[in-house]
Amino acid sequence: MAEAQATGGQAVVRNISDTARWAAVFRARETERADAIFRDPYAERLAGKMGVDIANTLPEGNSHAWAWVARTYLFDKFVAQEIEQGTDMVVNLAAGLDARPYRMALPASL
Repeated sequence: MAEAQATGGQAVVRNISDTARWAAVFRARETERADAIFRDPYAERLAGKMGVDIANTLPEGNSHAWAWVARTYLFDKFVAQEIEQGTDMVVNLAAGLDARPYRMALPASL
Protein backbone atom coordinates (compact mmCIF):
# COMPACT_ATOMS: atom_id res chain seq x y z
CA MET A 1 0.00 0.00 0.00
CA ALA A 2 1.31 3.43 -0.82
CA GLU A 3 2.23 5.50 2.19
CA ALA A 4 -0.02 8.44 2.93
CA GLN A 5 1.04 11.84 4.29
CA ALA A 6 4.40 11.49 5.99
CA THR A 7 5.18 13.32 9.21
CA GLY A 8 8.74 13.48 10.46
CA GLY A 9 9.75 10.74 8.05
CA GLN A 10 7.00 8.38 9.26
CA ALA A 11 3.93 7.58 7.20
CA VAL A 12 0.69 8.27 9.04
CA VAL A 13 -1.17 5.45 7.30
CA ARG A 14 1.20 2.51 6.96
CA ASN A 15 -1.24 -0.31 6.29
CA ILE A 16 -4.92 -1.00 5.79
CA SER A 17 -5.55 -1.66 9.49
CA ASP A 18 -4.64 1.97 10.18
CA THR A 19 -7.77 3.04 8.31
CA ALA A 20 -9.83 0.95 10.76
CA ARG A 21 -8.29 2.93 13.63
CA TRP A 22 -9.21 6.13 11.80
CA ALA A 23 -12.84 5.00 11.47
CA ALA A 24 -12.91 4.14 15.19
CA VAL A 25 -12.01 7.76 16.00
CA PHE A 26 -15.34 8.93 14.59
CA ARG A 27 -17.29 6.24 16.43
CA ALA A 28 -15.57 7.31 19.66
CA ARG A 29 -16.41 10.97 19.06
CA GLU A 30 -20.04 10.15 18.37
CA THR A 31 -20.19 8.06 21.55
CA GLU A 32 -19.04 11.09 23.57
CA ARG A 33 -21.95 13.23 22.35
CA ALA A 34 -24.89 13.64 24.72
CA ASP A 35 -27.24 13.14 21.75
CA ALA A 36 -25.28 10.30 20.11
CA ILE A 37 -27.23 8.17 17.65
CA PHE A 38 -25.22 5.10 18.70
CA ARG A 39 -22.77 4.16 21.42
CA ASP A 40 -19.55 2.27 20.87
CA PRO A 41 -17.83 1.87 24.24
CA TYR A 42 -14.87 0.16 22.55
CA ALA A 43 -14.14 2.73 19.85
CA GLU A 44 -11.82 5.02 21.79
CA ARG A 45 -9.61 2.14 22.86
CA LEU A 46 -9.64 0.61 19.37
CA ALA A 47 -8.72 3.93 17.75
CA GLY A 48 -5.89 4.56 20.17
CA LYS A 49 -3.32 7.27 19.70
CA MET A 50 -2.61 6.04 16.18
CA GLY A 51 -6.20 6.63 15.06
CA VAL A 52 -6.23 10.12 16.56
CA ASP A 53 -2.89 10.93 14.94
CA ILE A 54 -4.20 9.80 11.57
CA ALA A 55 -7.34 11.92 11.88
CA ASN A 56 -5.35 14.95 12.99
CA THR A 57 -2.53 14.62 10.45
CA LEU A 58 -4.11 13.68 7.13
CA PRO A 59 -5.37 16.57 5.04
CA GLU A 60 -9.08 16.73 5.78
CA GLY A 61 -8.61 13.79 8.18
CA ASN A 62 -11.30 15.18 10.45
CA SER A 63 -13.63 16.12 7.63
CA HIS A 64 -16.82 14.31 6.78
CA ALA A 65 -17.42 12.98 10.30
CA TRP A 66 -21.12 12.86 9.44
CA ALA A 67 -20.41 10.24 6.75
CA TRP A 68 -18.52 7.96 9.15
CA VAL A 69 -21.28 8.31 11.74
CA ALA A 70 -24.08 7.82 9.20
CA ARG A 71 -22.37 4.70 7.86
CA THR A 72 -22.23 3.12 11.32
CA TYR A 73 -25.80 4.11 12.16
CA LEU A 74 -27.20 2.80 8.87
CA PHE A 75 -25.34 -0.51 9.05
CA ASP A 76 -26.57 -0.96 12.65
CA LYS A 77 -30.15 -0.35 11.52
CA PHE A 78 -29.78 -2.68 8.55
CA VAL A 79 -28.37 -5.50 10.70
CA ALA A 80 -31.09 -5.04 13.34
CA GLN A 81 -33.83 -5.00 10.69
CA GLU A 82 -32.56 -8.15 9.00
CA ILE A 83 -32.30 -9.99 12.33
CA GLU A 84 -35.88 -8.97 13.19
CA GLN A 85 -36.94 -10.52 9.88
CA GLY A 86 -35.30 -13.83 10.72
CA THR A 87 -31.73 -13.61 9.47
CA ASP A 88 -29.68 -16.07 11.49
CA MET A 89 -26.18 -15.29 10.22
CA VAL A 90 -24.31 -12.03 9.75
CA VAL A 91 -20.97 -11.95 7.95
CA ASN A 92 -19.22 -8.62 8.45
CA LEU A 93 -16.57 -8.55 5.72
CA ALA A 94 -13.78 -5.98 5.71
CA ALA A 95 -15.05 -4.69 9.04
CA GLY A 96 -11.66 -3.78 10.47
CA LEU A 97 -12.02 -2.91 14.14
CA ASP A 98 -15.80 -2.80 14.06
CA ALA A 99 -17.25 -3.70 17.47
CA ARG A 100 -20.82 -4.20 16.24
CA PRO A 101 -21.15 -7.79 17.54
CA TYR A 102 -20.16 -6.63 21.03
CA ARG A 103 -22.12 -3.39 21.28
CA MET A 104 -25.45 -4.34 19.70
CA ALA A 105 -28.19 -6.34 21.39
CA LEU A 106 -28.03 -9.45 19.23
CA PRO A 107 -29.57 -12.89 19.74
CA ALA A 108 -27.30 -15.35 21.54
CA SER A 109 -27.52 -17.63 18.50
CA LEU A 110 -25.47 -15.16 16.48
